[in-house]
Amino acid sequence: MSTAGKDITCKAAVAWEPHKPLSIETITVAPPKAHEVRIQILASGVCGSDSSVLKQIFCSKFPVILGHEAVGVVESVGPEVTSIKPGDKVIPLSIPQCESCRACKSSNSNFCAKNDMGARSGLMADMTSRFTCKGKTVYNLMGTSTFTEYTVVADIAVAKIDPQAPLETCLIGCGFATGYGGAVNTAKVTPGSTCAVFGLGGVGFSAIVGCKAAGASRIIGVGTHKDKFPKAIELGATECLDPKDYDKPIYEVICEKTNGGVDYAIECVGRIETMMNALQSTYCGSGVTAVLGISSPNERIPLDPLMLLTGRTLKGSVFGGFKGDEVAKLVDDYMKNKINLSFMVSSELKLDQINEAFDLLRSGKGIRTIIRF
Repeated sequence: MSTAGKDITCKAAVAWEPHKPLSIETITVAPPKAHEVRIQILASGVCGSDSSVLKQIFCSKFPVILGHEAVGVVESVGPEVTSIKPGDKVIPLSIPQCESCRACKSSNSNFCAKNDMGARSGLMADMTSRFTCKGKTVYNLMGTSTFTEYTVVADIAVAKIDPQAPLETCLIGCGFATGYGGAVNTAKVTPGSTCAVFGLGGVGFSAIVGCKAAGASRIIGVGTHKDKFPKAIELGATECLDPKDYDKPIYEVICEKTNGGVDYAIECVGRIETMMNALQSTYCGSGVTAVLGISSPNERIPLDPLMLLTGRTLKGSVFGGFKGDEVAKLVDDYMKNKINLSFMVSSELKLDQINEAFDLLRSGKGIRTIIRF
């Protein structure tokens, strides 16, 4: 029986309030309106940004359905949707591509003006939600919300991919693209260069892969979980450092090892101290630092302008600088074994085990947990 145009009742993990475990609930997902797509979620990664919402580092309205790194199949489409049809396999996009704003028309930015990262309304374009639970409105996260069996997104926030793409391609929806793109698109790592990657989680490992793909000759992984060092080396790091092993700031150690600093530093943690260490670890005359981690909106970088005046560059990006229409190619590259994703998957759980996934994330154990529906 077709569900197009009808409400769907399904299971979802709802965050009723910050700092509390998610609750598996029965929710109602309304049909898509004009320029919207309803998706049956097949798999979703559990990302540090989701945890940041619960910690109120990344602000959101509550109650909310978290999740933004997923793959699914289109169940139905609303009026005026022409680029996507029911049955298409897709990746929802937390950074949409409207093709008409300044960013979308530029090759220098992917930060579409119609994203919800800044406004954080938790609503669709008409300022209403498609989710309800126990008579209450439930908000979405960055226009996606993937810890649910069904979700609704804007048609400009979905990438059609190869129908044969496996479920782990959900990781291209955030973690892999963020780290890999942070190296090749944002930092623009060059052949023969030296790099330092701060943070050895899914994004950090993906950044290492990006540095290696760009031809870096030396890649230093920086992290406090030494059990992850072998995997970092396997992916392309030439050495790994634990800041706890030294009685001086890690940036000083890196500068001493690299004749004054690395050419590129990529920060994947979201801590101000780590951002400063990354910046200070680069060569003063031309070093480039790319910030990929999300920090609290109440924190500020204590920056001495002289650090930039000598020639350093400090920049950042979301989703690795990739535009929505580049996602399908990343999936194709994975299907052709040009890029690897398997290193990111450390565990697979069901939706009702999602709080276990957050426990693993907070402990620093493993890389990425995939929720399979």
